[in-house]
Amino acid sequence: MSMTRDIPAAKPRRMPQGLIAARNILAFLAKAPTSLFGLVVLALLIGLAVFAPLIATHDPYIQDLQNTLQPPSGAHFFGTDELGRDIFSRLVHGSRITLTIIFLVTIVVGPIGLIFGTVSGYFGGKVDTVLMRITDIFLSFPSLILSMAFVAALGPSLNNAIIAISLTAWPPIARLARAETLTFRKADYIAAARLQGASAARIIWRSIVPMCLPSVLIRLTLNMATVILTAAGLGFLGLGAQPPLPEWGAMIATGRRYMIDSWWLVTFPGLAILSVSLAFNLLGDGLRDALDPKQMNRR
Repeated sequence: MSMTRDIPAAKPRRMPQGLIAARNILAFLAKAPTSLFGLVVLALLIGLAVFAPLIATHDPYIQDLQNTLQPPSGAHFFGTDELGRDIFSRLVHGSRITLTIIFLVTIVVGPIGLIFGTVSGYFGGKVDTVLMRITDIFLSFPSLILSMAFVAALGPSLNNAIIAISLTAWPPIARLARAETLTFRKADYIAAARLQGASAARIIWRSIVPMCLPSVLIRLTLNMATVILTAAGLGFLGLGAQPPLPEWGAMIATGRRYMIDSWWLVTFPGLAILSVSLAFNLLGDGLRDALDPKQMNRR
């Protein structure tokens, strides 16, 4: 008889619930062609931003006055601008500016909108009236016009443009979070938390904010198209990124003077703005379907 004892098999490590949910959402998005397009464009944008020095064929800032306004060719894939700079390389490095704007605006707008919306919806009364009237003041102005006013006051620069866009992009998030909070604050689990002595801050942070996050995430994704267009508009007007930074809107602004004979100066930056804006819209639509409770129950 063998005296060896059976060694219990090691239990397989379970994947965290957050990773499982993210994997399911990505799988759902990959099944829809429109959402897949958004994912691919976003992945390309991130890849271009991370590996810009390796992908760019030329230095985006070096001027070559002997090769100005050259059409697309093997030496310059997207041609050159009025100073002989390679447009392809400038677009690649400009993806870093676009991604920076998207990231910074998101981490500012999301928390501000959530705080305003959840606090307003949970407390109601005078708190709701004051916070929503502040929100209405910001909503009463077109985002581009209000951004221009803030940049004019702060001074034209990329950092000030990001601040201006952030100050004008949070009201829709606040409105959405408030509407979600109004549906949750009467729920039984909120009443149970109050009976157990939980503070208002704890209830908002632990019970209401997680319930609002899916809708806010979808809205933020859809808002990114507006953010990109607003940043490009500010750059086009000379209020955003300043030369020689390769911001896509600023590239269109400088190229519009030569667009009749040199179409590539505005075409390729315009296509870049169009593709990224469309990708975020399609990705937001896909996230809305992926986070729909009915779809989640089917899965």
